[in-house]
Amino acid sequence: MIRVRWTECAVVGAMLLWAHLAEAKGRSILATGRRDPRIYAIDFDQALRPENNNTPNAIVSRSLVNPRRLDGALLGDPANIVLSEDQETAFVMNHHGGVVNAEFLQHGGRANVAVMNVRKMLERELDDTDAALEHNFDAGWFGGVGILVVPGLIVAGYSEGWLTEDGSNRIGLLDRRTGGIRGQIEMPLTGRGTRQLRKGCAFFPVPFFSPTEPPQIPDGEAFLSDIDPHDFGCWPDPEGLALAHGSDGKTYLVSGNAGTEDVSIMDFDAALEGSRVVEQPKVAPRIPVQTGPFGIRASPNGKFIAVTARESNITGKAGNTISIIDIDLARQGLPGAEAARVQVGTDSPTGEARPFTVSWTPDGKRIVVANFLTNNVSIVDLKTALHHPTGAEIARIPLTRPDGKDARPKGTFVTSDGRHAVVTGGGNTLSKGNAPTGTVFVIDLRTNAQVATVTGVGIDPYNLVVVEGLDD
Repeated sequence: MIRVRWTECAVVGAMLLWAHLAEAKGRSILATGRRDPRIYAIDFDQALRPENNNTPNAIVSRSLVNPRRLDGALLGDPANIVLSEDQETAFVMNHHGGVVNAEFLQHGGRANVAVMNVRKMLERELDDTDAALEHNFDAGWFGGVGILVVPGLIVAGYSEGWLTEDGSNRIGLLDRRTGGIRGQIEMPLTGRGTRQLRKGCAFFPVPFFSPTEPPQIPDGEAFLSDIDPHDFGCWPDPEGLALAHGSDGKTYLVSGNAGTEDVSIMDFDAALEGSRVVEQPKVAPRIPVQTGPFGIRASPNGKFIAVTARESNITGKAGNTISIIDIDLARQGLPGAEAARVQVGTDSPTGEARPFTVSWTPDGKRIVVANFLTNNVSIVDLKTALHHPTGAEIARIPLTRPDGKDARPKGTFVTSDGRHAVVTGGGNTLSKGNAPTGTVFVIDLRTNAQVATVTGVGIDPYNLVVVEGLDD
């Protein structure tokens, strides 16, 4: 049994951290290189200098997320990164673990977590080494994406099955020190009588018990494979994760489920006490969103969840909305749990924006959205969204690269003073070589304008964090 009274200390700690960081001067960006399996450390203040705009000059160091293979090849697939409470340690989710991206050209790799020393990541003389890597450990399942830190534990979301993009219903609770699996949440598969995106879902027990046969192919159709996009719709395949706070004093784990195109509300306190099944659909039914979600973040006070509708794995069509979830209504299964659905990135009701990730401003008033296909960033006003969703996108900021290619924004992060949004961008150019083609964009949220661009940041970079006020 894991008994951690972490909620109160996390909230108080976060308040103190915001106050401390508001006065901090030294800032660094840590961006995942994704297909280039390194974490790029960027001097934030140098990136803002006009002479460094549209150059890689602000890059300080690149840290390996796995030791090199014996033949010298880089290993890893860093898709997400979070910081410890004191910012001394970075936890990196390698989506497919220790693979060579050019060789592993499919889904369903075994995820791992890299534990990294932030101070060493910021040292120029340690560039292109694994000196900052303290250790790696198995993440517990396949296709890791979501990652959260709470005292003593890492919460790891798994979006895939073995060698397939579909087939996950698990979220792991990993020991931060050893990587040991302390618990694993098992999510119900789509059952009869609930919202179904497909028919004939195979039986699979939740919680799992042994002996159990592998899921059977239903009605003679392909299942758990990438052969037919209509395979999706049974397994939740959780992508992003967030922690929300109910007015009942409990903490809720929220997942965006790409497979079933909905959002789950789970009793996180029960998970910390060892329960494996903490989602109760009869009490808190899953909340359908426009299409398969990916990025998800809780508001600073934990009362709302913003989630992107990225794309449907069933039809392949990208979405153009974010959903705002009221956690108190959602946890009780009450009407209006999806408090708002806001169109972003495009004026066309049928346009495909493919919103990727979201971030909140520290005051909880605005949401920053990266729109991959429309190459822009949306600013959504929460108050307006809750009353008039059609006018809630209060700004749409086009992103440009110096080479004129599509910006393809993905990861988002807002600085602690609310002044800047930092966004990663760039497509997957691995087939054209190993040269870093990704970018990091800096947006001034006072003027809603792109004010800096760092080039040469990874290949297909995903999520990022900003380190602020690390003590000397």
